[in-house]
Amino acid sequence: MQKLFETSAYAVGGRNGRVKSTDGVLDLEVRLPKVFGGVGGNYTNPEQLFAAGYAACFDNALNYIAKSQRLAISSKVTAHVALIQGTPTAWDLDVTLDVEINGLEEAEAKKLLDLAHESCPYSRAIKGNVDVKINLI
Repeated sequence: MQKLFETSAYAVGGRNGRVKSTDGVLDLEVRLPKVFGGVGGNYTNPEQLFAAGYAACFDNALNYIAKSQRLAISSKVTAHVALIQGTPTAWDLDVTLDVEINGLEEAEAKKLLDLAHESCPYSRAIKGNVDVKINLI
């Protein structure tokens, strides 16, 4: 296997700190959501960052496969990421992807969703560890 791309980021202060990519492009303050006793407000959190990354990656997989099959589509992926407490000291993620695909009949769109889920690096990375529901909307 050949490494095609690599990036890196670091965190200081955990969920009440800062995340920054080593190239400086990403530089965000992170805070606990209010539900966990955080201040809320205009801050991001790890689940939001994961949702954004997964949505972008899955949408790219959809479009890449569609293009390889010479299908003309437009799409939108909304990733919903939930943090679930499994035990008093362990947490899990739950993911739902709501996907809009224009330009295909429902059966063909569902096939494309399955292929994208098999191809997307995020889907592959969490396969067997995170429950992922995919809704064609």
